[in-house]
Amino acid sequence: MSSETSCGIDVNSLTSLLSKTSVEEETNNGETPETELSFAGRGLKLNKAEDAKEIVEAIEKFPKMETLRLEGNTVGREAAEEIGKALNKHPEFKKALWSDMFTGRSNAEIPPSLKVLSSGIMTAGAQLVELNLSDNAFGAIGVEGIKDLLSSKCCYSLRELRLNNNGLGITGGKLLAKTLLACHKSSSAAGTPLQLNTFISGRNRLENDGAKALAEAFKAIGTLQRVEMPQNGIQYPGVSALADALAANTQMRILNLNDNTFTEVGSKAIAKALPQLKNLEEINFGDCLMRDEGAEAFAKSLKSNTSLKRVVLTGNEISVIGANAIVTSMDNKKNLEFIDLNENQIGEEGIELIRGIMDAMNKLDALGSLSDDEGDDDEEDDEEDDDDYDYNDDEEEEVEEEEEEEDDEEEEEHISLTQPKNVNGDGGTVDSPVKECKTPSKKISASEFLTFPSPSKLLGLGGSNTAAEGIKDELGDKVSDVDEVVKTFLKISSVVDSKNEKTQKIAKTCTDTIFSELLQSKDEPTECLLSNSLLVHMGLIKCEDKHYKPPGDLTGALIVLEHCVQQAYFHGLAKEILSTFISKPSSNWDKCIEARHAFLQTVNKF
Repeated sequence: MSSETSCGIDVNSLTSLLSKTSVEEETNNGETPETELSFAGRGLKLNKAEDAKEIVEAIEKFPKMETLRLEGNTVGREAAEEIGKALNKHPEFKKALWSDMFTGRSNAEIPPSLKVLSSGIMTAGAQLVELNLSDNAFGAIGVEGIKDLLSSKCCYSLRELRLNNNGLGITGGKLLAKTLLACHKSSSAAGTPLQLNTFISGRNRLENDGAKALAEAFKAIGTLQRVEMPQNGIQYPGVSALADALAANTQMRILNLNDNTFTEVGSKAIAKALPQLKNLEEINFGDCLMRDEGAEAFAKSLKSNTSLKRVVLTGNEISVIGANAIVTSMDNKKNLEFIDLNENQIGEEGIELIRGIMDAMNKLDALGSLSDDEGDDDEEDDEEDDDDYDYNDDEEEEVEEEEEEEDDEEEEEHISLTQPKNVNGDGGTVDSPVKECKTPSKKISASEFLTFPSPSKLLGLGGSNTAAEGIKDELGDKVSDVDEVVKTFLKISSVVDSKNEKTQKIAKTCTDTIFSELLQSKDEPTECLLSNSLLVHMGLIKCEDKHYKPPGDLTGALIVLEHCVQQAYFHGLAKEILSTFISKPSSNWDKCIEARHAFLQTVNKF
């Protein structure tokens, strides 16, 4: 008899095909049944065996219980034993969500309760995926209650371990680390190595020794994607050990070490590890005492990361210097959603700079509130310093006038007078003297020029290339000092105007030489530091030196900068920063309206 039906279908083949398929159980409504049984937040006081009757019956009747939620209740030894027995019948069990489950219980009572609950899971042969025992203040002794479970076959499949706010201490941290190492070793031997991806253990007083022990376990596991260990009293030795271990967990996405103590040493250790974590999306290093040195190291290490979404660095005693490095390192973070630098020491002018940089990068919306900034030291001492500082402004002005007179006398030796025609009251013409620079009869040194800059002295430096080499040589090692280079640039550009092409040419060549030398490493943060220093010394944002006086006329600086922003050494972000601040209304532009307009037109083209 043929196995084909009248429709030509092979019944045997169809039967074989159907035997290989599985059908999900459905409720009466045709929906997939729930796999979670929850008694969360009921406030149940489960002391004796009979107190657990409702939970036990529900567990026994539940057809496919993958998750059991018991948080927000309090479970005693006898009740825990009954619940453990009920768990024997559920090999499909995966998630034990048991936070805040032992309120009011003594330390002596908790470990036995954990042991009988663990026994039920192990007897069933379940494969746990998540274990959450957070907010149970059981201390180190609590780890004794779960160490058998954690090192058993049931936890070879564990992905998430949450032990937050348990008061583990150093002893508990060490025992936990030892247990995880044992699980990793035995699971690897069985061909199914532990692949833990989430470890949360905040507020546990782990300190350096506990952190070092856990770091050893993390390094062996190597699959962590989320680590949260805030408020553990960990200092730089423990932070350094964790940094080394975290570098081995290259799939890390979320890292929270808030309220530990990095200092410069720990910060640099973390910074060294961060380039290995290409997938890192969230960082919380708030209240870690990073200070500027740590912030700058951190910023530099983040340059290669493009996946960051959230960065929290609150309360780190970071000044505008460190904050500047941090925000400029965010330029290539296309997914950035939030950066928090509140409660640092940036200061009002620094905050203006930070906002300007974020605005230039089109990321201002991602910048968190800076309303609780603690201000910089200069701001706190401004009033006192102004009262105490014995400084005679009149005497300073007299000295400046004398210097200007000396410059004028020297310059007059090298000028000629032309006779442009001006109309007089009778309709005739009169001669009006205009200074025109001539090359001095003797060669001028770079030192002489920089001491008292003048147009004729700039010409006296020789040709453009000769002048540039002379300026660079005079700077010497200071050519790598951003502020010194900017001060030199302002001296060079101070003698430039819109009419003398010779001085413009030499000034531009000199500036190209010292700027490109400074930026030869093509380090983006360094270039941003250059633009920020320019803003400071041009008087567009506050200078730390309260007695520094910026140039009164920025015409020459803008003429030369218009040239600089078109050069290869001047990258995009620095241009954006300058453009943002120079486009803002200010009395600084009263004397250089045309030069400012030309600069903004040019910079917006590139």
